[in-house]
Amino acid sequence: MKRCNRIGLWRQLRWRIIAAQMLVVLVGVVTLIATADILAARMIDPALLPAFEAAVLQALVVAALAATLVGLAASLLLVREILRPLRQLAVSSRRIASGRYDERIAMPLSDELRDVAQSFNQMAAALERVEQQRVTLIGNVAHELRTPLAGLEGYLEGLLDGVLPDDPETISAMQHEVRRLRRLVDDLQHLSRVEAGQVTIQPQVFDIVALVQRIVAQLRPQIIEQCLEIVVEAPDGAILAYADPDRTAQVLVNLLGNAIRYTPEDGRITLRVRSDAARVQVAVEDTGIGIPAEALPYLFERFYRVDPSRSRASGGSGIGLTIARHLARAMGGDITAASPGIGGGSVFTLTLPRSNDNENGERDAA
Repeated sequence: MKRCNRIGLWRQLRWRIIAAQMLVVLVGVVTLIATADILAARMIDPALLPAFEAAVLQALVVAALAATLVGLAASLLLVREILRPLRQLAVSSRRIASGRYDERIAMPLSDELRDVAQSFNQMAAALERVEQQRVTLIGNVAHELRTPLAGLEGYLEGLLDGVLPDDPETISAMQHEVRRLRRLVDDLQHLSRVEAGQVTIQPQVFDIVALVQRIVAQLRPQIIEQCLEIVVEAPDGAILAYADPDRTAQVLVNLLGNAIRYTPEDGRITLRVRSDAARVQVAVEDTGIGIPAEALPYLFERFYRVDPSRSRASGGSGIGLTIARHLARAMGGDITAASPGIGGGSVFTLTLPRSNDNENGERDAA
Protein backbone atom coordinates (compact mmCIF):
# COMPACT_ATOMS: atom_id res chain seq x y z
CA MET A 1 0.00 0.00 0.00
CA LYS A 2 2.83 2.39 0.87
CA ARG A 3 4.55 1.61 -2.44
CA CYS A 4 1.31 2.40 -4.30
CA ASN A 5 1.04 5.70 -2.42
CA ARG A 6 4.63 6.58 -3.35
CA ILE A 7 3.91 5.78 -7.00
CA GLY A 8 0.75 7.89 -6.81
CA LEU A 9 2.68 10.83 -5.38
CA TRP A 10 5.35 10.53 -8.07
CA ARG A 11 2.64 10.72 -10.76
CA GLN A 12 1.60 14.11 -9.46
CA LEU A 13 3.12 17.01 -11.35
CA ARG A 14 3.86 19.07 -8.24
CA TRP A 15 6.21 16.47 -6.76
CA ARG A 16 7.98 16.02 -10.07
CA ILE A 17 8.63 19.75 -10.30
CA ILE A 18 9.93 19.91 -6.70
CA ALA A 19 12.08 16.82 -7.25
CA ALA A 20 13.54 18.36 -10.40
CA GLN A 21 14.48 21.53 -8.51
CA MET A 22 16.08 19.54 -5.68
CA LEU A 23 17.98 17.45 -8.20
CA VAL A 24 19.42 20.63 -9.69
CA VAL A 25 20.53 21.78 -6.21
CA LEU A 26 22.07 18.38 -5.44
CA VAL A 27 23.96 18.21 -8.74
CA GLY A 28 25.22 21.76 -8.23
CA VAL A 29 26.52 21.05 -4.72
CA VAL A 30 28.21 17.78 -5.74
CA THR A 31 29.80 19.47 -8.74
CA LEU A 32 31.13 22.33 -6.58
CA ILE A 33 32.56 19.93 -4.02
CA ALA A 34 34.31 17.85 -6.66
CA THR A 35 35.64 20.93 -8.46
CA ALA A 36 36.84 22.50 -5.21
CA ASP A 37 38.72 19.29 -4.22
CA ILE A 38 40.44 19.03 -7.61
CA LEU A 39 41.51 22.69 -7.67
CA ALA A 40 42.60 22.63 -4.02
CA ALA A 41 44.80 19.58 -4.62
CA ARG A 42 46.57 21.37 -7.47
CA MET A 43 46.80 24.95 -6.23
CA ILE A 44 46.72 24.99 -2.39
CA ASP A 45 49.67 24.29 -0.12
CA PRO A 46 49.16 20.90 1.57
CA ALA A 47 49.64 22.54 4.97
CA LEU A 48 46.71 24.88 4.32
CA LEU A 49 44.54 22.28 2.62
CA PRO A 50 42.53 21.10 5.70
CA ALA A 51 41.56 24.65 6.66
CA PHE A 52 40.67 25.45 3.06
CA GLU A 53 38.49 22.33 2.74
CA ALA A 54 36.71 23.14 5.99
CA ALA A 55 35.97 26.70 4.82
CA VAL A 56 34.80 25.50 1.42
CA LEU A 57 32.59 22.83 3.01
CA GLN A 58 31.06 25.38 5.36
CA ALA A 59 30.37 27.74 2.45
CA LEU A 60 28.85 24.91 0.38
CA VAL A 61 26.56 23.90 3.23
CA VAL A 62 25.26 27.45 3.54
CA ALA A 63 24.91 27.74 -0.22
CA ALA A 64 23.13 24.37 -0.42
CA LEU A 65 20.66 25.37 2.29
CA ALA A 66 19.99 28.70 0.59
CA ALA A 67 19.62 27.03 -2.82
CA THR A 68 17.28 24.43 -1.33
CA LEU A 69 15.04 27.06 0.25
CA VAL A 70 14.98 29.17 -2.91
CA GLY A 71 14.37 26.07 -5.04
CA LEU A 72 11.47 24.97 -2.84
CA ALA A 73 9.93 28.44 -2.92
CA ALA A 74 10.33 28.69 -6.70
CA SER A 75 8.91 25.18 -7.13
CA LEU A 76 5.86 26.00 -5.02
CA LEU A 77 5.23 29.20 -6.97
CA LEU A 78 5.68 27.39 -10.27
CA VAL A 79 3.42 24.53 -9.16
CA ARG A 80 0.79 27.02 -8.09
CA GLU A 81 0.96 28.89 -11.40
CA ILE A 82 0.71 25.70 -13.45
CA LEU A 83 -1.65 23.55 -11.40
CA ARG A 84 -4.28 26.17 -10.55
CA PRO A 85 -5.29 26.69 -14.22
CA LEU A 86 -5.11 22.94 -14.83
CA ARG A 87 -7.43 22.24 -11.89
CA GLN A 88 -9.81 24.94 -13.09
CA LEU A 89 -9.66 23.40 -16.56
CA ALA A 90 -10.53 19.98 -15.18
CA VAL A 91 -13.42 21.33 -13.09
CA SER A 92 -14.80 23.36 -15.98
CA SER A 93 -14.52 20.35 -18.30
CA ARG A 94 -16.63 18.27 -15.92
CA ARG A 95 -19.20 21.05 -15.72
CA ILE A 96 -19.41 21.29 -19.50
CA ALA A 97 -19.76 17.51 -19.69
CA SER A 98 -22.73 17.78 -17.33
CA GLY A 99 -24.43 20.32 -19.64
CA ARG A 100 -23.26 23.71 -18.31
CA TYR A 101 -22.10 25.09 -21.65
CA ASP A 102 -21.78 28.66 -20.35
CA GLU A 103 -18.71 27.65 -18.30
CA ARG A 104 -15.54 29.66 -18.95
CA ILE A 105 -12.10 29.77 -17.28
CA ALA A 106 -9.97 32.77 -16.36
CA MET A 107 -6.90 33.73 -18.38
CA PRO A 108 -3.60 32.69 -16.68
CA LEU A 109 -0.50 34.90 -16.72
CA SER A 110 1.80 32.68 -18.78
CA ASP A 111 1.44 32.76 -22.56
CA GLU A 112 1.33 28.97 -22.98
CA LEU A 113 -1.41 28.43 -20.39
CA ARG A 114 -3.24 31.48 -21.74
CA ASP A 115 -3.33 29.81 -25.17
CA VAL A 116 -4.73 26.64 -23.60
CA ALA A 117 -7.36 28.61 -21.69
CA GLN A 118 -8.31 30.60 -24.78
CA SER A 119 -8.68 27.42 -26.83
CA PHE A 120 -10.79 25.88 -24.08
CA ASN A 121 -13.08 28.92 -23.92
CA GLN A 122 -13.44 28.88 -27.72
CA MET A 123 -14.38 25.20 -27.57
CA ALA A 124 -16.91 25.90 -24.81
CA ALA A 125 -18.43 28.75 -26.82
CA ALA A 126 -18.68 26.50 -29.87
CA LEU A 127 -20.39 23.78 -27.82
CA GLU A 128 -22.78 26.37 -26.41
CA ARG A 129 -23.66 27.53 -29.94
CA VAL A 130 -24.19 23.93 -31.05
CA GLU A 131 -26.47 23.29 -28.09
CA GLN A 132 -28.45 26.45 -28.80
CA GLN A 133 -28.75 25.41 -32.45
CA ARG A 134 -29.95 21.97 -31.37
CA VAL A 135 -32.65 23.42 -29.14
CA THR A 136 -33.62 25.91 -31.84
CA LEU A 137 -33.72 23.14 -34.44
CA ILE A 138 -36.09 21.06 -32.32
CA GLY A 139 -38.37 24.06 -31.85
CA ASN A 140 -38.24 24.94 -35.54
CA VAL A 141 -39.00 21.39 -36.67
CA ALA A 142 -41.91 21.24 -34.23
CA HIS A 143 -43.18 24.56 -35.57
CA GLU A 144 -42.85 23.46 -39.20
CA LEU A 145 -44.67 20.20 -38.52
CA ARG A 146 -47.40 21.79 -36.43
CA THR A 147 -48.83 23.95 -39.23
CA PRO A 148 -49.62 21.22 -41.80
CA LEU A 149 -50.67 18.78 -39.08
CA ALA A 150 -53.07 21.33 -37.66
CA GLY A 151 -54.49 21.86 -41.15
CA LEU A 152 -54.95 18.13 -41.70
CA GLU A 153 -56.54 17.74 -38.29
CA GLY A 154 -58.98 20.55 -39.06
CA TYR A 155 -59.99 19.00 -42.38
CA LEU A 156 -60.44 15.55 -40.82
CA GLU A 157 -62.54 16.90 -37.97
CA GLY A 158 -64.64 18.82 -40.47
CA LEU A 159 -65.20 15.69 -42.53
CA LEU A 160 -66.09 13.61 -39.47
CA ASP A 161 -68.52 16.25 -38.19
CA GLY A 162 -70.03 16.76 -41.60
CA VAL A 163 -69.04 20.43 -41.65
CA LEU A 164 -66.86 20.01 -44.74
CA PRO A 165 -68.14 18.20 -47.81
CA ASP A 166 -66.43 15.07 -49.03
CA ASP A 167 -65.60 16.51 -52.43
CA PRO A 168 -62.44 16.78 -54.61
CA GLU A 169 -61.78 20.31 -53.38
CA THR A 170 -61.47 19.21 -49.75
CA ILE A 171 -59.39 16.18 -50.69
CA SER A 172 -57.13 18.46 -52.76
CA ALA A 173 -56.63 20.79 -49.79
CA MET A 174 -55.69 17.85 -47.58
CA GLN A 175 -53.32 16.59 -50.23
CA HIS A 176 -51.67 20.00 -50.29
CA GLU A 177 -50.95 19.76 -46.56
CA VAL A 178 -49.56 16.24 -47.01
CA ARG A 179 -47.24 17.55 -49.75
CA ARG A 180 -46.01 20.24 -47.37
CA LEU A 181 -45.17 17.55 -44.80
CA ARG A 182 -43.46 15.41 -47.41
CA ARG A 183 -41.47 18.41 -48.69
CA LEU A 184 -40.31 19.25 -45.16
CA VAL A 185 -39.30 15.65 -44.44
CA ASP A 186 -37.41 15.46 -47.74
CA ASP A 187 -35.62 18.74 -46.98
CA LEU A 188 -34.65 17.53 -43.51
CA GLN A 189 -33.39 14.23 -44.90
CA HIS A 190 -31.41 16.04 -47.59
CA LEU A 191 -29.94 18.45 -45.03
CA SER A 192 -28.95 15.57 -42.78
CA ARG A 193 -27.16 13.79 -45.64
CA VAL A 194 -25.43 16.98 -46.77
CA GLU A 195 -24.19 17.87 -43.27
CA ALA A 196 -22.99 14.30 -42.75
CA GLY A 197 -21.05 14.41 -46.02
CA GLN A 198 -23.11 11.59 -47.54
CA VAL A 199 -24.05 13.46 -50.72
CA THR A 200 -22.23 12.23 -53.79
CA ILE A 201 -20.24 14.94 -55.55
CA GLN A 202 -19.12 14.18 -59.11
CA PRO A 203 -16.83 17.03 -60.18
CA GLN A 204 -16.17 17.60 -63.86
CA VAL A 205 -15.31 20.44 -66.21
CA PHE A 206 -18.31 22.42 -67.50
CA ASP A 207 -19.17 25.85 -68.83
CA ILE A 208 -20.64 27.90 -65.99
CA VAL A 209 -21.97 30.55 -68.41
CA ALA A 210 -24.03 27.98 -70.33
CA LEU A 211 -25.35 26.57 -67.03
CA VAL A 212 -26.44 30.01 -65.83
CA GLN A 213 -28.23 30.72 -69.11
CA ARG A 214 -30.02 27.36 -68.95
CA ILE A 215 -31.24 28.03 -65.40
CA VAL A 216 -32.48 31.50 -66.37
CA ALA A 217 -34.42 29.98 -69.29
CA GLN A 218 -35.85 27.36 -66.93
CA LEU A 219 -37.12 29.98 -64.47
CA ARG A 220 -38.12 32.59 -67.03
CA PRO A 221 -41.89 31.80 -66.82
CA GLN A 222 -41.78 32.48 -63.08
CA ILE A 223 -39.78 35.65 -63.69
CA ILE A 224 -42.31 36.90 -66.26
CA GLU A 225 -45.20 36.06 -63.93
CA GLN A 226 -43.57 38.20 -61.20
CA CYS A 227 -43.08 41.08 -63.70
CA LEU A 228 -39.32 41.10 -63.09
CA GLU A 229 -36.41 42.00 -65.31
CA ILE A 230 -33.44 39.64 -65.40
CA VAL A 231 -30.02 40.33 -66.85
CA VAL A 232 -27.06 38.00 -67.30
CA GLU A 233 -23.67 39.71 -67.36
CA ALA A 234 -20.97 37.32 -68.53
CA PRO A 235 -17.85 37.61 -70.68
CA ASP A 236 -17.88 36.26 -74.22
CA GLY A 237 -16.88 32.64 -74.50
CA ALA A 238 -16.90 29.81 -72.01
CA ILE A 239 -15.77 29.97 -68.39
CA LEU A 240 -14.82 26.50 -67.25
CA ALA A 241 -15.54 25.48 -63.68
CA TYR A 242 -14.51 22.25 -61.99
CA ALA A 243 -17.44 21.12 -59.86
CA ASP A 244 -20.58 18.99 -59.97
CA PRO A 245 -22.83 20.64 -62.61
CA ASP A 246 -26.04 19.13 -61.19
CA ARG A 247 -25.26 20.32 -57.64
CA THR A 248 -24.18 23.69 -59.00
CA ALA A 249 -27.51 23.99 -60.79
CA GLN A 250 -29.30 23.07 -57.55
CA VAL A 251 -27.46 25.84 -55.68
CA LEU A 252 -28.11 28.45 -58.39
CA VAL A 253 -31.81 27.54 -58.64
CA ASN A 254 -32.09 28.10 -54.89
CA LEU A 255 -30.31 31.47 -55.03
CA LEU A 256 -32.27 32.68 -58.07
CA GLY A 257 -35.53 31.39 -56.59
CA ASN A 258 -34.92 33.39 -53.42
CA ALA A 259 -34.18 36.49 -55.50
CA ILE A 260 -37.46 36.05 -57.38
CA ARG A 261 -39.40 35.47 -54.16
CA TYR A 262 -38.07 38.54 -52.37
CA THR A 263 -38.02 41.02 -55.26
CA PRO A 264 -41.22 43.04 -55.76
CA GLU A 265 -42.83 43.64 -59.15
CA ASP A 266 -40.88 45.70 -61.69
CA GLY A 267 -37.69 44.78 -59.87
CA ARG A 268 -34.43 43.69 -61.42
CA ILE A 269 -32.28 40.60 -60.96
CA THR A 270 -28.72 40.55 -62.27
CA LEU A 271 -26.52 37.47 -62.59
CA ARG A 272 -22.83 38.33 -62.93
CA VAL A 273 -20.40 35.62 -63.97
CA ARG A 274 -16.75 36.41 -63.26
CA SER A 275 -13.51 34.49 -62.93
CA ASP A 276 -9.87 34.82 -62.02
CA ALA A 277 -6.92 32.47 -62.23
CA ALA A 278 -8.29 30.06 -59.62
CA ARG A 279 -11.97 30.77 -58.95
CA VAL A 280 -15.29 31.22 -60.73
CA GLN A 281 -17.96 33.49 -59.23
CA VAL A 282 -21.67 33.78 -59.94
CA ALA A 283 -23.26 36.74 -58.15
CA VAL A 284 -27.07 36.88 -57.91
CA GLU A 285 -27.99 40.51 -57.23
CA ASP A 286 -31.56 41.72 -56.74
CA THR A 287 -33.37 44.96 -55.98
CA GLY A 288 -35.57 43.27 -53.42
CA ILE A 289 -36.47 43.90 -49.80
CA GLY A 290 -32.89 43.60 -48.58
CA ILE A 291 -31.47 42.04 -45.45
CA PRO A 292 -30.78 43.83 -42.15
CA ALA A 293 -27.17 43.81 -41.02
CA GLU A 294 -27.94 41.88 -37.83
CA ALA A 295 -29.49 39.03 -39.86
CA LEU A 296 -26.59 38.47 -42.26
CA PRO A 297 -24.52 36.19 -39.93
CA TYR A 298 -27.51 33.84 -39.48
CA LEU A 299 -28.79 33.52 -43.04
CA PHE A 300 -27.25 30.10 -43.58
CA GLU A 301 -28.45 28.58 -40.30
CA ARG A 302 -31.16 25.96 -40.34
CA PHE A 303 -34.73 27.29 -40.43
CA TYR A 304 -33.60 30.88 -40.06
CA ARG A 305 -35.90 33.46 -41.64
CA VAL A 306 -35.39 37.20 -41.68
CA ASP A 307 -39.16 37.58 -41.39
CA PRO A 308 -39.97 37.03 -37.69
CA SER A 309 -43.56 36.10 -38.55
CA ARG A 310 -42.20 32.93 -40.17
CA SER A 311 -44.98 33.13 -42.74
CA ARG A 312 -44.96 30.61 -45.53
CA ALA A 313 -45.59 33.41 -47.97
CA SER A 314 -42.20 34.86 -47.14
CA GLY A 315 -40.15 31.75 -47.72
CA GLY A 316 -39.86 27.98 -47.88
CA SER A 317 -38.77 25.61 -45.15
CA GLY A 318 -35.84 27.83 -44.18
CA ILE A 319 -33.07 25.32 -44.89
CA GLY A 320 -32.50 25.92 -48.61
CA LEU A 321 -29.57 28.26 -48.03
CA THR A 322 -28.10 25.86 -45.47
CA ILE A 323 -28.15 23.03 -48.00
CA ALA A 324 -26.80 25.32 -50.73
CA ARG A 325 -23.79 26.42 -48.67
CA HIS A 326 -22.96 22.84 -47.66
CA LEU A 327 -23.11 21.75 -51.30
CA ALA A 328 -20.92 24.66 -52.38
CA ARG A 329 -18.31 23.85 -49.74
CA ALA A 330 -18.42 20.16 -50.63
CA MET A 331 -17.42 21.19 -54.17
CA GLY A 332 -14.51 23.27 -52.90
CA GLY A 333 -16.35 26.60 -53.02
CA ASP A 334 -18.56 28.74 -50.80
CA ILE A 335 -21.53 31.11 -50.74
CA THR A 336 -21.47 34.60 -49.24
CA ALA A 337 -24.26 37.11 -48.69
CA ALA A 338 -24.20 40.92 -48.63
CA SER A 339 -26.84 43.61 -48.37
CA PRO A 340 -26.81 47.35 -47.60
CA GLY A 341 -29.94 46.91 -45.45
CA ILE A 342 -33.71 46.94 -45.66
CA GLY A 343 -34.90 48.07 -49.08
CA GLY A 344 -31.42 47.95 -50.59
CA GLY A 345 -31.55 44.54 -52.22
CA SER A 346 -29.04 41.76 -51.66
CA VAL A 347 -26.20 39.91 -53.36
CA PHE A 348 -25.51 36.19 -52.98
CA THR A 349 -22.21 35.07 -54.50
CA LEU A 350 -21.39 31.46 -55.35
CA THR A 351 -17.66 30.71 -55.66
CA LEU A 352 -16.34 27.52 -57.29
CA PRO A 353 -12.93 26.24 -58.40
CA ARG A 354 -11.97 27.16 -61.94
CA SER A 355 -10.65 24.66 -64.47
CA ASN A 356 -8.04 25.23 -67.17
CA ASP A 357 -8.22 22.63 -69.94
CA ASN A 358 -5.19 21.98 -72.06
CA GLU A 359 -5.26 21.13 -75.73
CA ASN A 360 -5.72 17.41 -75.07
CA GLY A 361 -8.88 18.07 -73.06
CA GLU A 362 -7.22 17.12 -69.80
CA ARG A 363 -7.79 19.23 -66.72
CA ASP A 364 -4.88 21.31 -65.45
CA ALA A 365 -4.78 22.43 -61.84
CA ALA A 366 -5.89 26.03 -61.50
